[in-house]
Parts: sequence; C-alpha cells; structure tokens
Amino acid sequence: MNPQAFETNWHGRTLKAEFGRFAEQAHGACTVQYGDTVVLATVVRSESVRDGIDYFPLMVDFEERMYAAGKIKGSRFIKREGRPTDEAVLSGRLVDRSIRPLFDESIRNDVQVIITVLSVDGENDADVPALIAASLALITSGLPWKGPIGGIRIGRKDGALIANPTNDELEAGDLDLFVAGTPETIMMIEAGAKEVRDDELVDAIAFAQKGLEPLMKFIRDIDGKIKPKQRYQEPALSDDQRANRDALNHALDLARAFVEKNAGKYFFDAPKKSKQERKDAFVALADALGKHLEDKNIDGAYRARAKAELKHLVEAEITREILEHDRRVDGRALDEVRPISADVGLLPRTHGSGHFLRGETQVLSIVTLGAPGDKQILDTMEEDDTKKRYMHHYNFPPFSVGEAAPMRGPGRREIGHGALAEKALMPVLPPEDAFPYTMRVVSEVMGSNGSSSMASTCGSSLALMDAGVPIVKPVAGVAIGLASNDDMSEWKILTDIQDLEDGKGGMDFKIAGTRDGVTAIQLDTKTTGLTPDIVKETIARAQKARLQILKEMEKTIAAPRAELSPYAPRIEIIKIDPEKIREVIGPGGKIINKIIDETGVSIDIEQDGTVFVTSDEAEGMKRAIKMINDIVKEVEVGEIYEGPVVRLEDFGAFVQILPNKDGMVHVSEIAWEHVERPSDRLKMGDVVKVKVKEIDSLGRVNLTIRGLTEKPIGYEERPRPERPRFGGGDRGGRSGDRGHGRRPFGGRR
Repeated sequence: MNPQAFETNWHGRTLKAEFGRFAEQAHGACTVQYGDTVVLATVVRSESVRDGIDYFPLMVDFEERMYAAGKIKGSRFIKREGRPTDEAVLSGRLVDRSIRPLFDESIRNDVQVIITVLSVDGENDADVPALIAASLALITSGLPWKGPIGGIRIGRKDGALIANPTNDELEAGDLDLFVAGTPETIMMIEAGAKEVRDDELVDAIAFAQKGLEPLMKFIRDIDGKIKPKQRYQEPALSDDQRANRDALNHALDLARAFVEKNAGKYFFDAPKKSKQERKDAFVALADALGKHLEDKNIDGAYRARAKAELKHLVEAEITREILEHDRRVDGRALDEVRPISADVGLLPRTHGSGHFLRGETQVLSIVTLGAPGDKQILDTMEEDDTKKRYMHHYNFPPFSVGEAAPMRGPGRREIGHGALAEKALMPVLPPEDAFPYTMRVVSEVMGSNGSSSMASTCGSSLALMDAGVPIVKPVAGVAIGLASNDDMSEWKILTDIQDLEDGKGGMDFKIAGTRDGVTAIQLDTKTTGLTPDIVKETIARAQKARLQILKEMEKTIAAPRAELSPYAPRIEIIKIDPEKIREVIGPGGKIINKIIDETGVSIDIEQDGTVFVTSDEAEGMKRAIKMINDIVKEVEVGEIYEGPVVRLEDFGAFVQILPNKDGMVHVSEIAWEHVERPSDRLKMGDVVKVKVKEIDSLGRVNLTIRGLTEKPIGYEERPRPERPRFGGGDRGGRSGDRGHGRRPFGGRR
C-alpha cells in the first residue's frame, strides 16, 4: 500500500483527494475530504458483456453510514442501515445524472459506482465531495469516459452569492444551487430557490462555473499524475464474432439510410399531434424497414437488431428536421406550449384536488391536511428528528404510458420527481404559525408524454388552492428541450418537449416558479455539456412558457379558497403556561390520553406552551379545549364551579372543581342550618355548585355551598372547628407535579 494524496484550498477549506488506501481491488477508487466530510467513491466494471440490451448498464449507489455522524440509529431490534433513505436516493441520482452522459453509449459491461459516506461534519454536505470523488475514481478506472467534471454548491444570503456554503448559510439564504460540469460546460443542475429572479439565476450559474475553475485545475493535475490500473479494452473477437459484427453494422447502415430517406414521409408529411399517431407512424416505418432489410437479404436476427435501433434513428431525424427546418413532429412552433386545461374539486371527499393536462400529459394531485403531529420525522445521517410538514409524493403507474408492468414501491424516478415538485412548492407555503397543518400532496400520473414532474407541480399548485391552503402564489413548471448536432456547433431550444424530442443531443431542463421568480430547477442532458449561451436562452424561454401556463391555471382558480374543505380537520391553537405542560400530559400521559380518548381529538404541545387541538368534529374540539383550559386554569376566590363530590370526611366534603384540583367544603359551609356530618346531605358522585371562599397559605382551596344563597334572617354563626391538616386539600397531591420526571412536551400522543 502506497497512498497518494493531493490537497488544495478551495473556497476557504482544504480539499483532499487520496488514492491507494482503500478499495484496492476496485478498478477505480478515490477518497475525498472537504472539511471533515469524507466520502469514498469506487468504480467497478464487469468482465463480461451483457447481451441483448440496447442501453448502457450503469448503476450509481449512494451509501449513507450512521457511523459517519457518530450515531446509532434504527429500531429496538435492528441497529444497522436498511434501504436507502430518500435523501440517499436523491444524492445518488445527482451523481448519476452528472456522469452518465459522458460514457460511451456502446458499453455493455455493467459499471457500478458506489459512493460511501465515511464521515460528516454537519457543515459540509456530502454531495459535492461525492461527485468529485466519483469523477476522480472514473478517470483512474480506465473506462472510456469523457470526464473529468466537478461539482459545486452555491448559496445566496442577503443578495451575496456563496460558494460551497455551510448548511447554516444555506438555511438562512434564498438559493440552493448545485452545478456539475466544468468552467466551460454544464452537465447537470439541481436547484431550489425562494423566487429568485430568472436573470439572477443566470448570474448564479455563471458564478458556479467560475467557482469550478480552481477545482478543475486541481482534478486535471491529478489526472496527469495518477495512471489508470488498466485501460478498458473491447473484448477480443473471434473470426465468427467479427463476421457477426460486420453483418450487424451493414444492417444498421442500411437501416440508417432507409430512415434518413423515409422518416419525413411517415412523421412530417402531416403533423402527428397525438402520441398514438406517432406510435402508428413508428410501427408503419418499422414494418417498412423490416421489409426493406428483408429485400436486401438481411438475416432475421440482424433485422431485429436493426429495428431495435429504430427509435434512436427516428430521434436523429427529428433532431435534423428541427435544426434544418424548425419543424416539430406535432406541428408546433419551437417556443409553443401544448394545449393546457385544468380543473379542481373533482373528488368530493378529499381536502383538495387539482387536475392538470398539458397535451397528453395529465396529473391528478390530491391534498390531505393533517394535525401537526402528522409531520414526518427525518432521522438520517445528517438530521436528528427533523420534522417535515410538507410532503409531496409522486406515483407513476404503468397505465400512464399504456403498459402493463408489476406494481412495486416507489423507485428512484418516483422519489426524484416527488422531491422536485416538493422543492418547487415549498417557498410559497404559508408559515407554520399562520397555518399549522401538516400537508401531504400525492400526484397521480394519469398519462405521461413529456414532463409529468412539471405537470405534477402545476396540478399540486391547483390542488393546494382548492384545499384552501393560503399559498403565497401559484407555481407552474415546464420542461425545455434541446436539439443539437454532435459537436454542439448547431442547437435550438424546444419549449415543452415530449416523447421523441428527448433523444441524443437533447436535454430535459425543468424549471418551476411563480410570476416573480424561480423556485426549482432540474437539468439532465444527453450531450457532453451545455454552454452558458444555451443555459441563458433556456431560462428565458422557460420564463415565457411559465407565465403562459400560470395564466391558463388562473382561469381555473386564481387564489386559494377562503374556506377549508368541510372534510378537512380544524385546528385550534391555545397558549398555556409552559410550567403547566406536564399537568396537561399527566403521569405516563394519563391526562392527555384521557382527553384524546373522550373527545376524539389530536393534541400536539410545543415546548413554548403552544397547544394544537385538531378535530373533525366541533363538539369534541370544544370539549377538549375546555378540559385543557380547566387543567391549567388558576383557581380564584369568588369563582363558582360545578363538580362531583370525590371524598367525604367527618369534617367536610371534597369537590373536584377542576380536572386536577379539588377543594373542601367544610361541614359548616354545606348549609345555613346545622349539618352534623357531610354524609347527611351529600353522597359520593353528587354534582354540586360551589363557590371559592378562600385559598389558604398552603394553597388549599376552601369552598362553600351555603355561600351561594343569601343568609337567612336571624341566622347566628356557630364556632367553626379548625380544619385538620391531614389529607391535604388536593387528594394526595392532585394539584402538585402529577407526572414529575416526564418530558414536559413531546408532540402527539
């Protein structure tokens, strides 16, 4: 073992890359440290080629380790990491989307990139060193990869851009922008923003590319000093294999020439406005190609392989038509958005619903409002019991693309698209102190033909307004595409892309926002990188489309409804003395659970004494609030109460005047006439009205029943014996700490 380490100062912190210490059996491995955050990236390729596939089999896994943060998490019985968290999936996607376009698409070896987080410092997030480590591991793996690239995160606070901000700086700012690429080209963008203006966003991306300059110099210097363990070599071919390859290439050449000559007849003689029309054209072209290859005496197996490439050949022709003639398959102009329609309130018993259609992409979004205690608790490597009040979930069933397939849990696509829509809408949500509800939005993709994630953003914005959630402004999103040639010398921007427009030389640039600025971005490209000019024009084009979409949405609903759905729960907020919290909870949660069981409400208590009472039923809400107020209420002299007799003694009767407070009616205070024993007039359980006569120095409450009526004429007061000291006035400390030692708060019970 002979480790090689390289260091540089990058934006105020030491960046260190090390090779040769870990994972020596991997084909490429690198450890990157930034601050005290350390990640290991490894690259392994399979020795054999996967036959029968028409894609590059790349896997990128992002592995969080709890030890990285010095934590032991899990259930009582399982104390190890399980399935990846959503955050880990999103980080893996971020790296995957950055590196994938730079691979040779012809590779059919399995390639796996594993990123393992070894240490986190709570200030420097792991995504930036993860991408850097993956890039360095790849250039030392010997694989045909057109890197290296780097990654940088940009924040903005008080109008000033910050390179690689700390987590605290990100939290305090209005921009979280991640850019992957080089100072010259951009491979990937992921961003969340609080209505950052479009032109300011362009400036932030330019700032990111400038910030990449020292990083890329550092990486390229390493590239010149670290030699790959071995270069990727295509498997040696036998004579038969070489003959098969040549025969296949001949079939592909014939197919390419045929498609170049005939694609226009099938796709452009008349606009193909629907997905089905384009499918029919594709099938007809495939049949014609098959017959053509058969006439050319191409063997059946090679005909099948050539037809399998037809989609890519058609996409190439569509790109050429766009570049040369500004023609799109469906007849739209390059900057034209597909027809839009929207509706709300389609589902009678949900709290809110929005239906958004753009072309043949349609999404039904449903809002559910819950109590503060319904928040999702995030317990991850970098977060401790963080509570999430807004959740956006995205479902992509197979019927949405006209397919039959097994229904499984959410995959990377679902998690990624849901996170994007969530990020887009977060900035416009009302503050918690004004709207304390937990909000869950589920977007059901009913039909997909281009940018269902942005359609889910639009549909969810409609649904939130339909639910009466007081969002600041509606949010819309659109996907912008690209048509370009191989060397990027020619390119054109496409607004609102769909199916066949997302091929080689293209991009999927999703931008969401309000009328006043951008709230979320996600860029994926199928090129070797976008220039700043392409990015600038794309953002301008997206702004124009976004405003158009918002205008159409506002025709359906322009602002949140004034009232919540009658089926949504109501939340009442009351304030209590924080010192009284444990009295409301009671020993072992006894009191609060009793209130919940008797009234059917949900109760959430904050540390500052804020109590949220949530209920679907007004009477239960009213009873619960009264019970809580009674518990924390201070008894005052002269107040009148009604309560049950809970104890009888020879000297008096004890009456429960509040849920946690008893007082004593001395035998002489039961009636104006003489009473020998309290049991002569009262029995256990009797509900009586009493008046607070006195609160003595020990806090004991003296009550009277006779004091509720006028003194009889001629009445003479008899001497009153002293009140015994045993037993207290509060039933064994009922008004005391009652639950001493229990957490004074803790959310829903």
